[in-house]
Amino acid sequence: MELSGLLQPGELAAAFARLPVFPLFDLGYFIVSVLYLKYESGAVEMSRRSPFASWLCAMLYCFGSYILADLLLGDSPIDYFSNNSSVLLATAVWYLIFYCPMNLFYKCVSFLPVKLIFVAMKEVVRVRKIAVGVHHAHHHYHDGWFIMVATGWVKGSGVALMSNFEQLLRGVWKPETNEILHMSFPTKASLYGAIFFTLQQTHWLPISKDNLIFFFTMFMIVCKVFMTATHSHASPFAPVEDFICPVLFGSVSGGHDNHHHDHRGGSHDASPALPPQPPAKSKEELNEGTRKRKAKKAE
Repeated sequence: MELSGLLQPGELAAAFARLPVFPLFDLGYFIVSVLYLKYESGAVEMSRRSPFASWLCAMLYCFGSYILADLLLGDSPIDYFSNNSSVLLATAVWYLIFYCPMNLFYKCVSFLPVKLIFVAMKEVVRVRKIAVGVHHAHHHYHDGWFIMVATGWVKGSGVALMSNFEQLLRGVWKPETNEILHMSFPTKASLYGAIFFTLQQTHWLPISKDNLIFFFTMFMIVCKVFMTATHSHASPFAPVEDFICPVLFGSVSGGHDNHHHDHRGGSHDASPALPPQPPAKSKEELNEGTRKRKAKKAE
């Protein structure tokens, strides 16, 4: 039986890949990005004290990935700001979220069911940016696999990778929050996505770009919407990483085995008779050292 009017799977993926992201999906992307900025500590106070600095931070949240990708490829980092429609749309979103009377716009877009829709829309844009970034790098460096991966990666998670620079604009310096050291799920997913799109672009992955965009977008939407709805920070990649990483790179706690064993009773310690003794001995030494210090002070 022939079903007329229904798209086949390949046609559905092709139609999805051809969907324009501006203005609807870009609007969702900008809303979620500026919402994350408002969640940052001190962001609201900064918007009252220095609106221009707040606007710059919002533009980095919205366009940081384009800026970083252009820097990697030797293009002008302000090239994307020639797109007046996108900049004006992002500016309107920033103004409404921070300055709308009675916070009405913020309350509407941060309402969880509505926010989940915008989160899904943001993932549509993210995956499209990864694919475009890999294609753009492939055009400049036909055999540069690492450049393709790097460009697709920063296209998908550029704002996170620039977070320390954005923090400086807000007067905050937290180098320990470097995204490279503590990758969030979107950053890891963008990296894996960039690898997949690079393999597809170089014909090592037997799947069409339309199908890859469709399936990877669905994966990102399901994961990110679920994590947002449940307020979870657990990465879906964690079970696989916990299995593979110790095999390839060693255990994270490998250099602290003795410390952990002491807390667990030292079952694998080389000298089993020692664990019961150190507490009493160290206490005596501590008391003796204290007495010596007091004697020196008295002298």
